[in-house]
Amino acid sequence: MAQFPDDIYVEPSNVNIDTLKNLGPLRAMAGIWQGRRGMDIKPKAEGPKQQEYVEHIELQPIDPQTNGPQLFYGLRYHTHVVKPDQVKTYHDQVGYWLWEPATNTVIHTLTIPRAQTVMAVGTASADAKEFELIATHDSESFGIRSAPFLQYAFKTVEFRIQVTIHADATWSYDEDTVLMIRGKPEPFHHKDRNTLSKVAEATPNPLARK
Repeated sequence: MAQFPDDIYVEPSNVNIDTLKNLGPLRAMAGIWQGRRGMDIKPKAEGPKQQEYVEHIELQPIDPQTNGPQLFYGLRYHTHVVKPDQVKTYHDQVGYWLWEPATNTVIHTLTIPRAQTVMAVGTASADAKEFELIATHDSESFGIRSAPFLQYAFKTVEFRIQVTIHADATWSYDEDTVLMIRGKPEPFHHKDRNTLSKVAEATPNPLARK
């Protein structure tokens, strides 16, 4: 277990109001992005199916956040995904990317409108160009919670996301969502990957704008 101070109420004195300058490895992800060559490998009754997708993701800085002595800088995000040349939503997701400089910890939260939430964690240096975060269904802190039908039919037992920051100012992710599907003895690896190109800069967080 992490070592926490006895005084759980005292707040840090070193808070910088400019989130964009304090995001560590997440700095390169701030902004509005488009990815046109996404690939999803999903489970179907007849077997795995590959599906291309187009993604729009907005990652905007939030004001610094504290839990007593803890200090987080972060990005609030919204991901919207469609199939090529379609309007209907293929995937929608919201959450936060958080950076805790004191412990070099990166946290990724996600919520999808299929009644599922995930919180994954990893460590990275402030200037890291690649990092991986993991959540497991049996973790007390960084875990996976699903509504009863998903638990019954498509139980998510592990989630991994690997992020790579590229020299050409793009970034990419590679996700592996491990499912235990009802009636199948082996786990299914539901994979998603995409490379994002920036279409607009991030808006400074409210405190920094003020």
